[in-house]
Amino acid sequence: MKEIINIQSINQLHELIGYTKPRHPLVSVLDYAKFRPNSTHQNLHFVMNFYVISFKSPAPKSLLYGRQYYDFAEGTLMFVAPNQTISVGEIDNDTLYEGFGLYFHADLINATPLGKKMKDYAFFSYNTNEALHVSEDEKNVLNQIVINIEQELQHPIDTYSNAVIVTYLEQILNYSARFYGRQFIIRRKPNQELLVRFEELLKAYFKEKVAENGLPTVEYFAEKLSISPGYLTELLKHETGKTTKELIQIELLEEAKIRLLNSNKTMNEVAFDLGFEYPQYFNKFFKSKTGLTPLQYRTLN
Repeated sequence: MKEIINIQSINQLHELIGYTKPRHPLVSVLDYAKFRPNSTHQNLHFVMNFYVISFKSPAPKSLLYGRQYYDFAEGTLMFVAPNQTISVGEIDNDTLYEGFGLYFHADLINATPLGKKMKDYAFFSYNTNEALHVSEDEKNVLNQIVINIEQELQHPIDTYSNAVIVTYLEQILNYSARFYGRQFIIRRKPNQELLVRFEELLKAYFKEKVAENGLPTVEYFAEKLSISPGYLTELLKHETGKTTKELIQIELLEEAKIRLLNSNKTMNEVAFDLGFEYPQYFNKFFKSKTGLTPLQYRTLN
């Protein structure tokens, strides 16, 4: 059984890596140039009870996040949500790194507007092969915000400290969201190819699998396309203006209309054929989208 080290606090993290004592219990900035990687940490598995935003150069040789290796390259920004497993592979003690690691506990933001918005920053749930690759200019923008946080941490904690730090955190997250948008644009062709594959899978599912397997989920298509549900939704939203769930419902509605008008099956039979567990759920869904019950739609058409 693999050994998992649970890191519950910022202070525990500093102790583990031999870094100086943190100036704030809920947030810290690590300067990777100021400490050497420890070979005793290689081949270990860590679960940290806080958010991580990390930029390291040169790229680590081997880092497993969840079930996949991180797509590290020069200029890669890494986002880790709390309580995710990070597995460290080979460590080269002779390599000198630079960059930053920004670590912050959810308690810092939970009572703030940012805490309510964290779910909107979907890149914390992206697969590791969907990293953000930043340009030199983008890196400079992020570095300046990190410097601002470091400077704020030099001051004694007062009633304004958390508010100031949270403001900077929100800036980093908003810039990262913008940079991801740029990445979607740059990757337009492969994204459009994924969109075509998604549409093919979606139509095939309703033609071949829905009666047996039930209504499809976002996770089903993400797995088939080998990307995370969050990244798939952001990609589709960027390409079509609609989320994965919305596109599934659009296809479901179109398939329902076709079956209602091209068969003599009862409403209950159509509902079961479309993967609904109960006919009343089908009736409610159809009426919410068209203003008509399935029977009314068939009668009028």
